[in-house]
Amino acid sequence: MVAEASEPRAAGRGVRRAGAGAVRLGDIQDDGDARVAVPLEEFSRVLGGGIVPGSIVLIGGDPGIGKSTLLLQVALGLADRGAVLYVSGEESVRQIKGRAGRLGGGAADGLYLMAETELGAVLQQIEALQPRLAIVDSIQTMHDPDLEPAAGSITQVRECAARLQALAKQSGVPVFLIGHVTKDGAIAGPRVLEHLVDTVLYLEGDAQHAYRLLRAVKNRFGPTTEVGVFEMSGEGMVEVPNPSEAFLAERVVQAPGSVVGITLEGTRPLLVEIQGLTSPTAFGNPRRTANGVDFNRLLLITAVLTRRLGLRLGDQDVFVNVVGGLQIDEPAADLAIAAALASSVRDRAVPADMAVVGEVGLSGELRAVPQLATRLHEAAKLGFRRVVAPRTPRFDPAPAGLELLAVRSLREALDLLLGEN
Repeated sequence: MVAEASEPRAAGRGVRRAGAGAVRLGDIQDDGDARVAVPLEEFSRVLGGGIVPGSIVLIGGDPGIGKSTLLLQVALGLADRGAVLYVSGEESVRQIKGRAGRLGGGAADGLYLMAETELGAVLQQIEALQPRLAIVDSIQTMHDPDLEPAAGSITQVRECAARLQALAKQSGVPVFLIGHVTKDGAIAGPRVLEHLVDTVLYLEGDAQHAYRLLRAVKNRFGPTTEVGVFEMSGEGMVEVPNPSEAFLAERVVQAPGSVVGITLEGTRPLLVEIQGLTSPTAFGNPRRTANGVDFNRLLLITAVLTRRLGLRLGDQDVFVNVVGGLQIDEPAADLAIAAALASSVRDRAVPADMAVVGEVGLSGELRAVPQLATRLHEAAKLGFRRVVAPRTPRFDPAPAGLELLAVRSLREALDLLLGEN
């Protein structure tokens, strides 16, 4: 349980200064972990338990992914406990009010809206209102008239963010900045923008799918391993209490090329369906398409399957897809990818009660994965009876009702998964 933050106060108030602004450590009052509780549990988990007064947070993501919707929901949830300021440089106050009404918060008296792009007016409003939270949507639209470059330029973005950071530290008002993402996946603007802020959050997902993942890539006040899962709906971002169950809801059992892998997003285990498809190529060079997994990792796994197991993939187009629009980066999904491709090549289905986890080495060996016990408990909770995993010197007991099938090599794993069933 996080404590409710007291009213913001100036950072230097009530302390005795020595010299030009220096403060003796013993004179600073310790407020403890006085964080503002966030009404969205998934959002609070990623932040590390709540919003730290005086912090500045940057949230980025692709256009239309739901950044503004998510922060407007946070603002509406906090508005009944104090003033919250939402500054938009992209929408009018009537447009924001209409969106708030669709989210069920059209009558939130504590939420103050401001359509403004001039930084000085925004800073003045924050100082006068002293809100519980200030949101700037987006930092690329803010500009300082004293600077020559246009809004969105490197100079404007850097200087506007620096002045907002200084205000947050001096007043104790937490500030959230929304940042656009470029086509290569980086937050638009100089890299120094990420160094200025205390926390950097990314909202990820496929615009064609409903699920969104919120993860921290930098956090001075909490872990960078936690992940929040949301579903985009007509009522805004809805928290997903059991992501694994949601990702497997539409799975077709006994389908060749479909395998359930146990991945780990931060400290949260997720069971996801990984699909593989191979087809004789109609062109000179076979295609390799990866959706949701690293392309180079796919090339490595196809090479191991070809060289170590003798699967003929040189004349096959190869496709791999992670259902639900998720992006999996950890090597523990290697075995699931390899099994999905082998299942498609041999046209044999993996048993419906089996899940897999393991990293594949270049020699075709399977390597251990971290937090295996946590993954096994998630599989047992969803009703899986067997899990194929790498053999290690020490194994924690498998949960009741779950059989752990430990193997040393990829060949052994595929014999178990694609044998007579």
